[in-house]
Amino acid sequence: MEGSEDRVRTRNDLAWAISVGGVGIVGFAALLAFTWYYAAALFLIFAGVLLGVALNAMTTLLGRVVKLPHALRLTIVCLVLAGLLSGAVFLGGATIAEQATALSDTIKSQLVGVKAFLERHGIDTSYFDVGTSAASGKSPAPATPGAATTHELPGAGALASSGGAIVSQTLRLLLGTVSAVGNFFIVLFLGLAFAAQPGVYRKGLLYMAPAKHRDRATVIVDRIGETLERWLIAQILTMFVVFLVTWIGLAIIGINSAFILGIQAGLLAFIPTVGALIAGLIVVLASLASGWVAAVSALVLFLGVHALESYVLTPILQRRALDIPPATLFAFQILLGIVFGVWGIALALPLMAVVKVMIDYFKADEAAASLG
Repeated sequence: MEGSEDRVRTRNDLAWAISVGGVGIVGFAALLAFTWYYAAALFLIFAGVLLGVALNAMTTLLGRVVKLPHALRLTIVCLVLAGLLSGAVFLGGATIAEQATALSDTIKSQLVGVKAFLERHGIDTSYFDVGTSAASGKSPAPATPGAATTHELPGAGALASSGGAIVSQTLRLLLGTVSAVGNFFIVLFLGLAFAAQPGVYRKGLLYMAPAKHRDRATVIVDRIGETLERWLIAQILTMFVVFLVTWIGLAIIGINSAFILGIQAGLLAFIPTVGALIAGLIVVLASLASGWVAAVSALVLFLGVHALESYVLTPILQRRALDIPPATLFAFQILLGIVFGVWGIALALPLMAVVKVMIDYFKADEAAASLG
């Protein structure tokens, strides 16, 4: 009798385990599918959270200097940031626009030159989509030598086709602009909302955790918030130093568009490893227009700035923020970049920081349990 009851109990336990495992697998697959289809929206929300964390960190730093309510300190921080941005736009907007246009033309011409150089040395560059016959200054030759060129008026079909192409390109440009501006305001709104009432959203996030695991969730959420705050403050300081050193160094070398190159180097410093490589490539390509000496000097400057960022600023400013091996971070960036595009590359480091905090907590908890 007891043996039959044990067998029934064993079968019931096995059936329960299989059911729970199946539900877990289905739930995990559903979570992956949801993340895949709504990755852009999730990355947008995460960017808003990062902005909110950064604003809250600056508000907290201001609170160490002046004793004011949180809302008033956040207003002061936002007004200062808006004033700095407005001053940069009004005082240097024309210069930035001119240098950006000149930099774009320079990069295009240098890419055409690099393509021609590679072709002269027998390297196939057909997979490069740079330079056109117009860019190289060559006009297409007539199909038959010596034949007179006749100018015919385009037909109605050709006019309709070209008109449709123009309308299509215009709509695509407008939609892209609206999308970019919309994403910017979404991130800005989310960041301000999170920074205005961080305690409310923290309580709401913790409320979603099961009651028996709420204490653990509280510790993890607080550690993630502290880690991201320290990293963001250190990253902002690093980006400013990279911008300043790059701008001054290129101006001393005599590179045109030094200011806009410094801005792009500072912004790309937000993306470790990949951002530095892209910034260095742009700097060197832009410097080729001023000669090989200027290009080599710019390359030396870029290597110096990269060494300053990697071996001085990061160890000093981020020694308590993150400790992720470079190869692991680079592999994670490449993986997210392939799967999710630019968003994955840009937000790989903070995402990995969140994952690392959780892994470190569970490892420490497991070690404490084993010792206990």
